[in-house]
Amino acid sequence: MSSTPMSRKEQIDQVATSLFKSRGFAATTMRDLALELGIEAGSLYSHIKSKEDILQRVCFKMADEFNAAFDEVKNQDVPPSEKLRLAIAAHVRVLTKNPPAAGVFLNEWRHLSEPSLGKFHEMRFQYEESLRDIVRAGIATGEFKVTDEKFVVLTLLSSLNWLHMWYKPEGKMSPDDIAEFLSNLLLNGLKNF
Repeated sequence: MSSTPMSRKEQIDQVATSLFKSRGFAATTMRDLALELGIEAGSLYSHIKSKEDILQRVCFKMADEFNAAFDEVKNQDVPPSEKLRLAIAAHVRVLTKNPPAAGVFLNEWRHLSEPSLGKFHEMRFQYEESLRDIVRAGIATGEFKVTDEKFVVLTLLSSLNWLHMWYKPEGKMSPDDIAEFLSNLLLNGLKNF
């Protein structure tokens, strides 16, 4: 952990992220945020433009983290099953690094307005398409015995993206343990587990 103190903007983002996750973006007011930070609501605007400005930063920072983690995986010269295993592990690492931000990213993006919403949709589509490419490659080589890569990726992401709701850093499973367990379960199924 860095010993560099957080800037006021970083403090605002961190507190807002926690409030957005627990209360939801729409239900969180600037007054709630100021109260939590121990400052006057009006002074928030000397640090941020708007509540949505914070949401944009959180959502796009998380999107960048998912893409950076996936970029380390997608060009590796390994079979599709191993590539998917690595992608699952990368996804789990990002989700578990900051569960409140992950929760905001996964649930509150709907409150983005244009053009941010369109950009967010495009980033999400590209990420999902990269996962579908891995599944398509596995189907083509006969490694995966499925026919609908869209359904596979939706199922995979639905399973992984619920993690922020139950993951506890102090829990009995580390992010690597979770990634290994989920990879085995999702790639091998219950019968072959």
